[in-house]
Amino acid sequence: MENPLGKKNKTSKREEEAQNPNYSSSFSSNTKVSTYAWKLLVILSSIATMAMYAETMLIPAIPDVIRDFQVSYGMSSWILTAYLVTGAVTTPIAGKLSDIYGKKKVLLIIMIIYAAGVFIGGFATNIYFLLSIRAIQGIGMSMFPIAFGIIRDQFPIEKISIGQGVISSMFAAGAAIGLSIGAFIVQFFGWHATFITIIPISISLLIVIWRFVHLDEGESNKYQWSNNQSTAENVKSESSSLQAKKDTSSRPDRRIDIKGAISLAAAITSFLLILTLIETSSNNMNTELPSMSSSSSSSNYQIGAFVAFAIISFIVFVQIERKEKNPLVDLKLVLNKAILPANLIILIVGLSNFMIFQTIPILVRNPEPLGFGADAISTGSIQLPFALVFLIFGPTSGFIISKLGSLKPIIFGTIIITISFICLLLFHSIEMQVSVNLGLLATGLSFAGVAAMNVIILATRGEYSGISLGIATLIRIIGSAIGPALAAMYMQMNQSILNVNGLMRSFPSDVAFDMIFTTASVIAFVSIILAVLLRGRVVKMAIPNLS
Repeated sequence: MENPLGKKNKTSKREEEAQNPNYSSSFSSNTKVSTYAWKLLVILSSIATMAMYAETMLIPAIPDVIRDFQVSYGMSSWILTAYLVTGAVTTPIAGKLSDIYGKKKVLLIIMIIYAAGVFIGGFATNIYFLLSIRAIQGIGMSMFPIAFGIIRDQFPIEKISIGQGVISSMFAAGAAIGLSIGAFIVQFFGWHATFITIIPISISLLIVIWRFVHLDEGESNKYQWSNNQSTAENVKSESSSLQAKKDTSSRPDRRIDIKGAISLAAAITSFLLILTLIETSSNNMNTELPSMSSSSSSSNYQIGAFVAFAIISFIVFVQIERKEKNPLVDLKLVLNKAILPANLIILIVGLSNFMIFQTIPILVRNPEPLGFGADAISTGSIQLPFALVFLIFGPTSGFIISKLGSLKPIIFGTIIITISFICLLLFHSIEMQVSVNLGLLATGLSFAGVAAMNVIILATRGEYSGISLGIATLIRIIGSAIGPALAAMYMQMNQSILNVNGLMRSFPSDVAFDMIFTTASVIAFVSIILAVLLRGRVVKMAIPNLS
């Protein structure tokens, strides 16, 4: 396998132009994006809108699902987590398959599976049926590294951030639709009806992709700029470890790392189950009934078993990836000095985003004085600024990054994320305070997320874009899966009892929300450190179009 990182060209500029006729235009700020590329961007953005709507439509209904199926807050987090775990495992596989069989073909297959999952979801009768359907829907998340890969192939280097910024803004548009229209549907028609609304959209997009998307799969990048990139190769120690024997075969290896996928799924699922069991164990310990002591002891044994299993699974996964010729996660890419901190920032962005999705609906619909005592529509309204700011700053951040580079927006974004979580910790007792702070948070997440992804795109050679973007999306999904599980753990561990309509019921207390926002603030501060570290490394590596 060739070096997956961009290779510094030691020839002169004149020689480079002679060898590559597109060299000058590809690096010119006047390079125009083709009309067809913009059409593709519209189609891919529509997919992002649909998928994010599907993700967020159930968020206002989380308290309803808890009530209807009589499940704990910990179990309710799996409404988001089951979707994300499946996405985490299938995303890098889809990236690899798209490199082998073509992006359009794999995209169509994923859309068919996604549409089937959406259709069945409207018939869920219990929590396990619902979680199974959400897991099938999670396969749809693997569409996004393919979408970003298509944008990378169709857009010139200095305008890639604009393309991915537009797609990011459509994620926000989908979230805005999901939180508002989804809340309306939940309030008046029930949460089952939200699944039905996606069916015609998914079928329409499937037809559009089949009819209008035409890709030259034999061409890695129409602008051919990836071969002229400069990356960490000038760091000799890293260069020697990353250089691999060149594969002289023109056909890509078609083997898929199934063992790596299984071990990764086992490690992620075990870790998330540990958080759920910690909730159960803590809840039993807080219940002063003798009959609970045996179940608490059993939970502790289960936690220990899953901790051991998670550690073993992760070690096995790393060993498999180190030896595998075609790994699910290329550790050489992950451990690159520029890509690693960028991926960790992306993980924190995903964690922050979905921690909010799990937390705010419970806070809004908790009865007073533990919450606002509002309905599903109010839940969507309070979170609407979060989605609308994403809608504004998604493409805006892309244009800013195309002008200023990625480093300053990453540092700015991580600082804003930290400030916004501190504000949520201090000020979340009034609906307006929550909405304003969520808008501020969305600004930071938008800049940090788009800029960090831009670093990864520019630091990876074109022929490895599917794998690299698949890894980045995988890491973001892992963070997204941890976020709601962590929030649910705090909510299950810290509860207060209130009299609601003559019934004594338990709800997450003020302490739970304080702990959630405190933890998020600390994690966000870590992202600032990573951003500063990334800046230093990128400057040393002299990666073009970043600083």
